[in-house]
Amino acid sequence: MLELVNCPCTGATLDRLIQPAILVVLAEGPLHGYRVAERIGEMPGFGGQKPDASGIYRFLKSMEQKGLVVSSWDLSDSGPAKKCYQLAPEGKECLEHWIKTLEAYRHGITELLRAARKAAGGRHES
Repeated sequence: MLELVNCPCTGATLDRLIQPAILVVLAEGPLHGYRVAERIGEMPGFGGQKPDASGIYRFLKSMEQKGLVVSSWDLSDSGPAKKCYQLAPEGKECLEHWIKTLEAYRHGITELLRAARKAAGGRHES
């Protein structure tokens, strides 16, 4: 029997969408990295599954090196210091570019879905 649980067809891994999701979340205001991961998990496109926090931190580090986000240390909590991230002006520009890219993806996905339904014999009409 075919096991599809870990197949990319489940949509569980949407790595290409992590960067724009981070930009969207940080456009709302500064957050700690773990909270960024939580907020992404709450987004409709991620099916309630919080992405791996260590992967989010890698993305944040890379995005900071590119100048898309900036970080500072939050010393206000009673616990250990936490790195807080916020959108840089370049990140806002990047988000605006992502909007165009996502619109192109949406069009491409609509066409692919139409072709897939036809190929499946129309059994998956919505």
